[in-house]
Amino acid sequence: MKRIIITTLIAPLAIGLAACDVDQTKEAELPEVEVKEGQMPEYDVEPVEVEVGTEKKTIEVPTVDVKTPDADGTPVTGDEE
Repeated sequence: MKRIIITTLIAPLAIGLAACDVDQTKEAELPEVEVKEGQMPEYDVEPVEVEVGTEKKTIEVPTVDVKTPDADGTPVTGDEE
């Protein structure tokens, strides 16, 4: 019930706002600003040294023993062939 009441109140408001016509009647004016001399900050930056290179390595990969079931559902061990 609340949903119907809220919808009936919001719908005319939304239609009224969408039907608005806005026209600018006066131009904007910025204030006068006087800029005097200044100075930018200085920074002393020391970058980090990075060494990039490549090297060959041998990585041992473990062997994986996968046991899958037979057609009849009994597990197959690696010993049977």
